[in-house]
Amino acid sequence: MTSMNIGVCGGTFDPFHRGHLDPVLAIRSEMRWDRVIYIPASRQPFKAGRPAASGYHRFAMAVLATQSDPAIYISPIELERGGTSYTVDTLEELHRISPNANFDWIIGDDNVPELGNWRNIARVVELARFVVLTRSKTGSPPPAVPADRIIFARNQTVPISATEIRSRVRAGESIEAFVDPLVSRYIHHYGLYKEATT
Repeated sequence: MTSMNIGVCGGTFDPFHRGHLDPVLAIRSEMRWDRVIYIPASRQPFKAGRPAASGYHRFAMAVLATQSDPAIYISPIELERGGTSYTVDTLEELHRISPNANFDWIIGDDNVPELGNWRNIARVVELARFVVLTRSKTGSPPPAVPADRIIFARNQTVPISATEIRSRVRAGESIEAFVDPLVSRYIHHYGLYKEATT
């Protein structure tokens, strides 16, 4: 059976915005990914507190933002598992689902310094390579990750954050430049992010 190459991107996606999608699409051909899977987290270990929007809303916004691309999938596995979302657990599950696939775990370069603190990082790098997107700067792989298991991509940066989007919603400012129109409509329809969050 021919193996499939899959890029996987986990995150809170609160909300899902162009900074989550555009850099990944920009390197998809170069990385030879047959498909890309986005996995909204139940609760991330390195982020304090709970997401501003529920898992249901965050999942729905990711689906709306990517529905026109048949090679992009949104997976509920971390939301269904509940609790703190650890990459090693998710990759073990992905390998059970698709045992012949090759997985690349996509992160931003701001996450690289934390990799040594990830749960069972040695097992993570057995299960997937890291592909690092440029957000602000690039660096060297941390000691916990062998150099042949991490790739630093060269992509255009997208200067937008979910925190800024939530702040703009609270202030009644437009977010059309930062999210898919369907996501913007969804946020306003359900009145998301009206209350103060971090």
